[in-house]
Amino acid sequence: MPPLKVAIIGSGPAGCTLARILGRESNVQVTVFEAETSVDTRAQGGTLDLHTDTGLAAMKRAGLFDEFSKYARYDGEAFVVCDKKLKKYLNLKGNTSAKDSRGRPEIDRMQLRLLLLESVPKDIIRWGSRLKSVDDDLCLHFEHGVEKGFDLIVGADGAWSKVRPLLSDEQPFYAGIGGMDLFIANAEERYPDLHKMVNRGSIFGYSDGKSLIGQQKGDRSLIVYAWSVRGHDWKKTCGYDLQDAKAVKQAIAKEYIDWAPELLKLAEVANEDDMIARNLYMLPVGHRWNNRPGVTLLGDAAHLMTPFAGEGVNLAMKDAMSLADAIIAANKAGGMEALTKQVKAFEEDMFVRATKTQLQTKGNMDDMFFTPGAPRTSIDSFIIRAVTSDMNVLLGYLVGALVHTYFWAWRIFN
Repeated sequence: MPPLKVAIIGSGPAGCTLARILGRESNVQVTVFEAETSVDTRAQGGTLDLHTDTGLAAMKRAGLFDEFSKYARYDGEAFVVCDKKLKKYLNLKGNTSAKDSRGRPEIDRMQLRLLLLESVPKDIIRWGSRLKSVDDDLCLHFEHGVEKGFDLIVGADGAWSKVRPLLSDEQPFYAGIGGMDLFIANAEERYPDLHKMVNRGSIFGYSDGKSLIGQQKGDRSLIVYAWSVRGHDWKKTCGYDLQDAKAVKQAIAKEYIDWAPELLKLAEVANEDDMIARNLYMLPVGHRWNNRPGVTLLGDAAHLMTPFAGEGVNLAMKDAMSLADAIIAANKAGGMEALTKQVKAFEEDMFVRATKTQLQTKGNMDDMFFTPGAPRTSIDSFIIRAVTSDMNVLLGYLVGALVHTYFWAWRIFN
């Protein structure tokens, strides 16, 4: 039988990882349709940490781990959770090499995407292919015309997926948190105090339903997030011009007036030519659909979540590995019946994995933004969720009891 023909909608980490693995391990015919006209059409955000069993495993399977290692920042594993007065509740040091790593090295999102894009044949990526819809006959309606004849359509097209409506009526909803993305160029040289505070990694300041977050990127710049609990329409009702950098900074200074000057400086000195107003969205925890032959989803298109567990890209790359297994097995077996069976099994497994991660992310968000007195009142819950996620129930209860006891005593004396 002829090899399967697969259309991947979206060239983000999930779509490119899938294309790379299929290209290395099978003769499946892959076409990647990307709405953007080139890789540098828009900025690709901040920094990501890849994890041992998911993102890093995908890099190894794709044959890209050595290349990844050239850009991996093990010192970026430094991680601080503090309150608005800069009181630290969690303080993890960075590392110098893979040998000492906790299994969460950082890489800039743009660098990861470039690494993946450059690993697939250029002729399989169709740039400037903006999908409008997919009809019931699985014809792909793009702005440039109609494409058809694929055995499987994979929606790897993110939060506002055009493939998802074929499988689910769910749309992302506002998570209750919004704010500004800010940037500080050449922070190491210009603001050594901020560089030292971030410590080549990340600092997460939380209090009163607000956050100031600083993360170092590979070029020694900082990306800063000033996010807080606010109404969905805050961009219209905030009372200042979101394009006026000085007005934005004044508004942040007012909103965070009682925060430590060291944290507030992250916003005060931010570049004035690069600010992004953002709302955070998510799909319902446990989002799932009934299998439909010839189409599936992965990554944010399947299980969009907020970024407060650092798991989104890792889950997406694990999806790509698992879906590659399903497609390769079906390609060997031959026939649409085998493909449908394999994809259905992939989806059922993904639903379980995704729900677990969605619960972790939502729990972290609730702990730090929606719990009065956070992080003081919620840090034990935050830590327990992180360290027990892969433990059996009994061991998880024991570890949880120890962490709760430690912080109960700690609060008495602090």
